Amino acid sequence: MTDGQKTNRRSQAWFGAQGRSGMLYRSWMRNQGLGHEVFDGRPVIGIATSASELAPCNTHLTRVAEAVKRGVWQAGGLPLQFPTMATGETVMRPTAMLYRNLMAMEVEELIRANPLDGVVLLSGCDKTTPAMLMGAASVDLPAVMVTGGPMLNGKYRGQDVGSGTHVWKFEEDLKTGRMTEEECFFAEGCMARSNGHCMTMGTASTMACMAEALGMQLPGSAAWPAVDSRRMETAQAAGQRIVGMVEEELRPSRILTREAFEDAVRVNAAIGGSTNAIIHLTALAGRVGVELNLRDFDDLARAVPTLVNLMPSGTYLMEDFCYAGGLPAVLAELLGAELLHGDRITVTGRTVAENTEHAERVDSDVITRLDAPFQPAGTGIAVLRGNLCPDGAVIKQSAASPHLLTHRGPARVFDSPEAYHEVADDPDLDIDENTVIVIRNAGPRGYPGMPEVSNVPLPAKLLKAGVKDMVRVCDGRMSGTGYGTVVLHVAPEAAVGGPLALVRDGDPVVLDVPNRTLRLDVDDAELTRRRQAWRAPAERYTGGYTWLYTQNVEQADRGADFGFLRGSRGHEVPRDSH
Repeated sequence: MTDGQKTNRRSQAWFGAQGRSGMLYRSWMRNQGLGHEVFDGRPVIGIATSASELAPCNTHLTRVAEAVKRGVWQAGGLPLQFPTMATGETVMRPTAMLYRNLMAMEVEELIRANPLDGVVLLSGCDKTTPAMLMGAASVDLPAVMVTGGPMLNGKYRGQDVGSGTHVWKFEEDLKTGRMTEEECFFAEGCMARSNGHCMTMGTASTMACMAEALGMQLPGSAAWPAVDSRRMETAQAAGQRIVGMVEEELRPSRILTREAFEDAVRVNAAIGGSTNAIIHLTALAGRVGVELNLRDFDDLARAVPTLVNLMPSGTYLMEDFCYAGGLPAVLAELLGAELLHGDRITVTGRTVAENTEHAERVDSDVITRLDAPFQPAGTGIAVLRGNLCPDGAVIKQSAASPHLLTHRGPARVFDSPEAYHEVADDPDLDIDENTVIVIRNAGPRGYPGMPEVSNVPLPAKLLKAGVKDMVRVCDGRMSGTGYGTVVLHVAPEAAVGGPLALVRDGDPVVLDVPNRTLRLDVDDAELTRRRQAWRAPAERYTGGYTWLYTQNVEQADRGADFGFLRGSRGHEVPRDSH
């Protein structure tokens, strides 16, 4: 490292300053016991941690941060840990998605406002990973992601149980009398028996894999369990690597290319990933100026079979996926079929092909081969169009019932998820297995925040009659741990006057997934009359963050980001006020 390189470090605008300003910055930092020698121009690395007891998936990140610090010190950098908010899907109301953009704003501004040359991002639960990536991308300083890892496999009465996925199953068992309240209470503790995020291929695991597939996380690190010692080894390695990235000026804008997003879309198909990846990848692409639209998620993924046999679509859990070879094994399989861009750069400074050169699939039942896939190509996420969703809707075919992928049935409309839940257990509810349950006003503006409510449980009377699945249509989201024939992300949403707002009880809804259509079989003239009579709902919020959100959030097909946050605002050093 030359003196010129040291002088040009961004952090030296603070710690290398002369006179009163430099004295202020250095002296206050030294009250933590730092010696004067750490201000010699070495890279200053921020460790952004979303550790919080209000986000159970992220509580252990404080320990992960200590491992990152070791790596930074070893590589000759100065690590400085700082907290961010945590958007934990498991506890926050009305939904963590309401706060993803707020967290992204906070991460962006904290990085930009402080004397940092690079940053390590510590995340875990669903929205923390995309929020941190979005914030870091908008600053475009060297950054590497370290996700906290999944929990150990759940165990209940001799069987593996998956967090989230078995919540829905146990709920059905409880409603039908196959499980008692006491058994359910015991079982819920069996689902979460260690630190970490959901161990199904839900949104948290999916986004960890997406960070690795994009090239923003070290190879293999998405899958190590949170309590495995190799999770800490990975964190330490990330601390070492970020110092090198600063010296190489390897920034997110060099990694998050159009090719990287194309690869992520295909990898999401291969792992049977969450539909929520669509929302988050689209928003992230908007931060780096990459054009990514809904059609890409269908076109790019059609040729990709599902290779990973994990809940909610399959049998196994993330711990099994890790020991079977993890994401590098999946990447190597796709590279062998020339389905990925093997020559693009990643945080390692090496290409995807170089990173996976020695990847090995250990268990072909957990990670299947392309010539004998878990599910054939074309059975992943499908993007639908039609007069009910002119800007698109999505369905996860691998989690749906094949016999319902082509379906025509009368609509039963509910103006909110709560309105449905109020009557779902009514034995006299006018609904049968052919009915299409329509839940509206659950979109970005309508709820607000686009909650994971679309896969509402079936009516109790139908569950007791043995009905396993029904078509559900909603402008909200579904947990990546969920399953069922559920059409999601209908855009535009009902609250802004989308066609979902015009549906009435009894209207024929036609779902045709093979032909990628979702339509309302109602005369255009009638729909025009209904539109003319429609009135926008009254504004519920007049101030605060929720008002800011509802006024600025974009629709689901645009990633539900704020329009004013699209693009990169860079890392120019703010003015010195001292």
